[in-house]
Amino acid sequence: MTTTLIERLGALETPCVSDALDRLGIDGQCAGVMPLDNNFRLVGPAFTVRYVYADERGRSVGDFIDDIPTGAVAVIDNLGRLDATVWGDLMTTIASQRGLGGTVIDGVCRDLDRALEMDYPLFTRAHWMRTGKDRVRLDALEVPVTIGGICVNPGDLLLGDINGVVVIPADRAEEVIETSEMIRDVEDEIRADILAGSSLRDARARAGYHQLQTRR
Repeated sequence: MTTTLIERLGALETPCVSDALDRLGIDGQCAGVMPLDNNFRLVGPAFTVRYVYADERGRSVGDFIDDIPTGAVAVIDNLGRLDATVWGDLMTTIASQRGLGGTVIDGVCRDLDRALEMDYPLFTRAHWMRTGKDRVRLDALEVPVTIGGICVNPGDLLLGDINGVVVIPADRAEEVIETSEMIRDVEDEIRADILAGSSLRDARARAGYHQLQTRR
């Protein structure tokens, strides 16, 4: 994945990308996974982590953190569980030090104060203090996982902002980003037209808005 593509994606907002995904017939909107601070943003390729319920092989929940490359997003499938955390203070500190792009969890985290202090982007279902130790087990790294009903493969691109998280399949990144940019530019044109006194109907017609709503 090129740096240029990631930079282009980082300049977009999730609603435009969501509309592009819809137009291209791709499911990529992670339901119920939201930023724990409205100022959090993340962008980067996925490093995937899968947890299962703990058994006699239970071990530390954070064994994988040193394997994640700089710029990648930790994407953690904890089965949507709300009863046991898989990310906390020390994980945030290490991730911030290593320059990770952020963390997305289908589940919960804790120690939100540290993430706010370090401006480290966390996107989860909630936050709660109860440890995952002896409750979860690290099952696999860099395998397909599910986040908010969406399959995420290693290397897929993620974008997160105040509106939530979207996932772009790696093999369609150029197409999705190009379509997202087109949608953004058209909506910017419509907005400028409205601010200049146009009606919404006329502004949309002049910008060719309705053509953007057709699914390919």
